[in-house]
Amino acid sequence: MTAISLDGQVALVTGSTRGIGRAVAERLYGAGAKVAVVGRQQPAAEEAAVALGERAAGFACDVADLAQVETAIAAAEQRLGPITILVNNAGITRDNLLVRLSEEDWTAVLGANLTGAFHTTRTVVKGMMKRRAGRIINITSVVGLMGNKGQANYAASKAGLIGFTKSVAREYAGRNILVNCVAPGFIETDMTSALPPESRDALLGQIALGRLGRPADVADAVLFLASDLSGYITGQVLVVDGGMVF
Repeated sequence: MTAISLDGQVALVTGSTRGIGRAVAERLYGAGAKVAVVGRQQPAAEEAAVALGERAAGFACDVADLAQVETAIAAAEQRLGPITILVNNAGITRDNLLVRLSEEDWTAVLGANLTGAFHTTRTVVKGMMKRRAGRIINITSVVGLMGNKGQANYAASKAGLIGFTKSVAREYAGRNILVNCVAPGFIETDMTSALPPESRDALLGQIALGRLGRPADVADAVLFLASDLSGYITGQVLVVDGGMVF
């Protein structure tokens, strides 16, 4: 089997201080990339970067704020070099039934999950265009494919991210910039570990493989899309859900 090497690459991963984003940062770093860890809080970003090693650095920003994004990306490129791999993982949930969903909760989720990816992608893609190379990987969700009760805002943001991915992939394919999505299913996180046994059993009953995913499962898919092994793949959604949606 061919070993995946990202030597000489610089990856920026948003929302990478914990959970799936942190697993992605660890996997890309392990393959040889320099990694910019991006989170809302500077101490957490720096802590995660230190845990990775000397090829990593931490940067704080709210991806929904364009000025903060531009500042963080400029600092990351000054410290690590031009960004060649962008992973848009940052996201939030504010769940409620539609009739109880506030304007604030709708706007906050769309801002973090979709507008944030617009901000980072538009900022980073300019340099990728000049170099005629790049990888952009957006972390969406199976909820963006199938919907979910109580998550109209989250599902809309994740479905929007799929449409955004396909459009950007068409725009920049001629510059050798490949843009894809990874759509995780239910992954072992603090939230799923708190589920009562009956809810967990019902959830597992929907998954063909009979288990929840691990953050590492998603990180492996991102590593593949970031590598030369995916050189003829763009505009696609790679579902990592153990056979929940097919």
